[in-house]
Amino acid sequence: MPAHALDWRFEPSVDARATYTDNVNQSATNPEDALILSVTPGFFLRSEGSRRVQATLQYGLMGVARFGEDESTDLNHSLNAVGKAELVEDFLFIDGAARISQELISLQGSTASAEINDSNRATVGTYSISPYIQQRLGTFAAAQARYTASGAIFENDVAANSASNAFTASLNSGSRFNDLSWGLNYSIRKTENRDAADTTFERANANVGYALTRKFRVFGTVGQDWNEYLSSTGTSGSSYSVGFGWSPTRRTSVEASVGERYFGNTFSFSGSHRTRLSNWTVRYSEDVSDITQQFLEQSSQLFFLCATAPYLLPADDLSQSPPANCAGPYTAGQLISNTNLSDPVLVALGLKTIGIANGIYVIKSLTAGVSWNLGRLDFGLSAQDTKRLYLALGDAQDHVQGVTGSVSYRLSPKTTAVSSLSFTRNSLDSQVIGGPAREDDIIILGLGLNHRFADKLNGALNFRHTQRDSNEANSDYDENSLTASVNMRF
Repeated sequence: MPAHALDWRFEPSVDARATYTDNVNQSATNPEDALILSVTPGFFLRSEGSRRVQATLQYGLMGVARFGEDESTDLNHSLNAVGKAELVEDFLFIDGAARISQELISLQGSTASAEINDSNRATVGTYSISPYIQQRLGTFAAAQARYTASGAIFENDVAANSASNAFTASLNSGSRFNDLSWGLNYSIRKTENRDAADTTFERANANVGYALTRKFRVFGTVGQDWNEYLSSTGTSGSSYSVGFGWSPTRRTSVEASVGERYFGNTFSFSGSHRTRLSNWTVRYSEDVSDITQQFLEQSSQLFFLCATAPYLLPADDLSQSPPANCAGPYTAGQLISNTNLSDPVLVALGLKTIGIANGIYVIKSLTAGVSWNLGRLDFGLSAQDTKRLYLALGDAQDHVQGVTGSVSYRLSPKTTAVSSLSFTRNSLDSQVIGGPAREDDIIILGLGLNHRFADKLNGALNFRHTQRDSNEANSDYDENSLTASVNMRF
């Protein structure tokens, strides 16, 4: 048997920042100047050399000191970890993920990071561990059975702490079937929520697809939901969907479906197109979810980080080799905490946060993005439209719409000038906030310089202007900030 040697790549780092802001509290009536200093020692740990064990972990401890009228200090933890192990070859596996981050609490409050102003940020921890077995039944089918224990912990009870136990099973067509594909799926997830009602989600469905040509296929699903959670409407019922997939070239793909579930009509769409100079993506989806599941799904996502557009490419697992000019795979949390990535890149992949919320909701999410690479010059444009309809409140909703553009220019092999401009509209129903309906328009302009002093030493200087216009009295504000930062890896 071949040996599976396991090596670990350990890379410590330290990040230091100094930020001056003329409105540290994002206040309309009493803006205050402040100087914020922060230091973040941390490390990156990654397994190498083994097919059967793959893991990556990034941890940082940020110490913050604010100097101004309201002097304060903070310690913030950040953790992004995913792992997978093959315990019995080609049969028994185990996956795990953990994340600690400072998340936006409310769409009504400050949009600043926890480093600048932590009044609208809460530390959130999520975890999941999932053993599973999979077995090929000859060329006829592939079977999988999985158990998952997961949960979330929210600082200061901004949402209900939860612990879930889930079981999923699937049977999918094997290599014997060429043009025809089929699958049977079952899942159940029971969640205990502290100081909130427990929930149960149970679903079974069957799917079938057929490739009419090498470039065009059709598919459909039928299923049934049996759910228990607090809602003003029904929580269970039958479902169906029909759709098609079209891939006219290796660089272009489109997939769309339409159907119905117990909460109403459903639609989904995804498309991508690549040229030598540009990359285009669009995604639309609808599903029932809660804030814990959103964070858990995000923490398990993996991406390659590339030097040229498209800057982020989805990765299937940690064992994948990165494409040319790319590194990774990295977790979604690692990318969100990477300040060198522009908002259009993150928005187009649905990685921007939309605020912590309680309860079960139908989330309808549209993201679209395009990036161009013209030698030294890079352009990016993205759009986001995310709506959450709260089922316990008669479909009362919050709604985030935004568009972001960015331009970067490589002045030299070591220096890059960056700029971005974004417009975001946050709309909240009166039932969601327990008062008059609210609408905020937020404009953010960013300008900066990034410079690589040495292979493992990088620095940046960034200016940021933020303006909010609100229909609520005394909620408008303007803020200007200047940040100098250095990052050293050892």
